[in-house]
Amino acid sequence: QVQLVESGGGLVQAGGSLRLSCAVSGRTFSYYAMGWFRQAPGKEREFVAAINWSGGITNFADSVKGRFTISRDNSKNTVYLQMNSLKPEDTAVYYCAADVARYLARSDLKGYEYWGQGTQVTVSS
Repeated sequence: QVQLVESGGGLVQAGGSLRLSCAVSGRTFSYYAMGWFRQAPGKEREFVAAINWSGGITNFADSVKGRFTISRDNSKNTVYLQMNSLKPEDTAVYYCAADVARYLARSDLKGYEYWGQGTQVTVSS
């Protein structure tokens, strides 16, 4: 059983920054590629960013390119999402997820096997 726990969400003004963390336990962290997704009220869950097992491959949604970065520390079993220049439209619940296709950094949420409970990010204008 794999457990994922997100943290770092909160309320921030537009233009500000937040760093989300996702701690993984239960299996060897480097077995998985990791992704971040988000879901705003009334909208479908959407891809934000992904990183393969080594950190050598990353993938970003067009809406966050140049503003968000994703990284991982396999020694700490943790993946991070650094969010800069935040906009009100970034407001959502952010979820991390683990993908057994560890060599890839996929954007399709159907490929992700394990999910966290989510952390709320609210960006005020």
